[in-house]
Amino acid sequence: MFSLTDVLKRSVPSDELRTRTLRYLDFHGERDGGTVEDRKRDYTTMVNHYYDLVTDFYEYGWGQSFHFATRYEGESLKASIARHEMYLAHRLGLRPGTRCLDIGCGVGGPMRTIARFSGAAVLGINNNAYQIERGRKQVQDARLTDLCAFKKSDFMKIDEPDESFDSAYAIEATCHAPDQRACYAEVLRLLKPGGTFCGYEWCMTDRYDSKDREHRAIKKGIEEGDGLPDLSQTHEIDEALAGAGFTNIESSDVALDSDAKTPWYLPLKGDSLSLTSLRSSRAGRRITHGAVALLETFNVAPKGSQTVHKFLIAAADALIAGGELGIFTPMYFFKATKPKA
Repeated sequence: MFSLTDVLKRSVPSDELRTRTLRYLDFHGERDGGTVEDRKRDYTTMVNHYYDLVTDFYEYGWGQSFHFATRYEGESLKASIARHEMYLAHRLGLRPGTRCLDIGCGVGGPMRTIARFSGAAVLGINNNAYQIERGRKQVQDARLTDLCAFKKSDFMKIDEPDESFDSAYAIEATCHAPDQRACYAEVLRLLKPGGTFCGYEWCMTDRYDSKDREHRAIKKGIEEGDGLPDLSQTHEIDEALAGAGFTNIESSDVALDSDAKTPWYLPLKGDSLSLTSLRSSRAGRRITHGAVALLETFNVAPKGSQTVHKFLIAAADALIAGGELGIFTPMYFFKATKPKA
């Protein structure tokens, strides 16, 4: 786990950080030409800039599994995240001897949990070099190199042979895709006949009203703060899976399964006094932002660090608002099968 000083020491040089930050923000500055079409066309650049800027902040504030989870009263965030990951392994039927693909694996936190839990071999696909570097070290430290591997590849065009995997999963990752149907079709190509694809997708729910100014602002805040081209609605995920060729599609918004007292966004608001929870909370983000500002003033942190952290704060606030209104979910669960014939 990083300390804040570690995060800022790892940051890229000031001039480069500022350039990347401004370039990333340009993708969402619609008055300056940053449109949905621009983000979809240059999604590789946008997403890579985003994760170059925020990966260390993510690890510092959240851990090595960059996703949310259903929560139940009395359950810790760490336990809920592990359960959320192992549920996918269970639904995929992973076991020793099976080969699985992790689409958009981040630094490999979920991959390590799933491989250790199931005994399956997992290949993580990621197009961000820094995250792969971080992930490979963590796999070595966990002594899981016999089960876990990384491959630098665009998940829209994965350099692997047809029908080479028994199953695949994606955890809050394919929302970065410029065309989800095409992304799912690439997964279909790689699965053996009868293979299964499961995942959790970021979506606007059917409660989202594109004519509502507040709803549109929340959607834009999530997209801008989380490196997304354009969020789909839940029914569009089912349509994209079917259009890609999958069958036996099962889907539901599992965010609704959490207890009323422990919604998925609770860690972003703050639900305990522990140091780990404080880092991810609203109060913790304000404290961190003040520390980043102070360190930047004294040239300990690169110039531009405040800007990066500022859009992460805005993203968290938009996620909370979307969750409270029920117009956004980070865990639209799906399970689908590649036809045997």
